[in-house]
Amino acid sequence: QVQLVESGGGLVQAGGSLRLSCVVPGRFFRLNAMGWWRQVLGQQRELVATATPEGHRTYADSVKGRFTISRDNSKNSVYLQMNNLKPEDTAVYYCNIWGNKDWGQGTQVTVSS
Repeated sequence: QVQLVESGGGLVQAGGSLRLSCVVPGRFFRLNAMGWWRQVLGQQRELVATATPEGHRTYADSVKGRFTISRDNSKNSVYLQMNNLKPEDTAVYYCNIWGNKDWGQGTQVTVSS
């Protein structure tokens, strides 16, 4: 198991943008799907987006058209570009390797109205 480190969160006004980043050990990154999840205190963790090594991407309905997940194979990194942010996007965001049971600290995203 491995814990990942997320970065790029912050405080932004509604309608603004943020880009989250996550570096993944190469031996896991090349062969595994990656995902971004988010969690509001007291609620279950929610899957936001996934990206496979083959380039297939999926999104939660709540973020379609606003969020984009991408992978950079040269940097073993996965990103989440978040545009037109809404107050309901406020949460701690986590990246993880699909199937990995360990979770990092996450990065806080706060969207003010």
